[in-house]
Amino acid sequence: MSGSVAVRRICSDDAELLRSIRLAALANDPQAFARTHDEESILEAGEWRFKAKAWADGREEATFFASIHGEVVGLVGAHRLGPATGVELVSMWVSPSVRGHGVGAALVSAVVEWADGDTIELWVMRGNGAAEALYERCGFSVTRDVQALESDPCRDEIRMRRSE
Repeated sequence: MSGSVAVRRICSDDAELLRSIRLAALANDPQAFARTHDEESILEAGEWRFKAKAWADGREEATFFASIHGEVVGLVGAHRLGPATGVELVSMWVSPSVRGHGVGAALVSAVVEWADGDTIELWVMRGNGAAEALYERCGFSVTRDVQALESDPCRDEIRMRRSE
């Protein structure tokens, strides 16, 4: 699939689409997320509606969808870490069929715009060279911070940071 990438913040009525894309991400790349497909597949519709509403409005947290030709092919989340401490980019996922076609960069750009000049941090699994390279192209630098991956404590993730 090729074409131009469109990115938009989710809407409060995107609960079912959010569920669908999030579960696809968890099924496709389970090692990349703190939660599992099994954990999230049992969430009730009301929980997905709550998430969509919370992430659609306000300045504390946001989720963005990327689409090509109207098909959602990626998502990313972000939340503020606290007063004067910046933003954390989380749960980035791009469908394998469009990786390397600018979708990830477009999603990062949406978070950068939403962060409005605040420092942005993220954690990336050590050894995920493609993701690390994407984030470096988007202005992130590797820090010295390392932690165990929550979903697999035998693997590490490294923190990256982007300052305006």
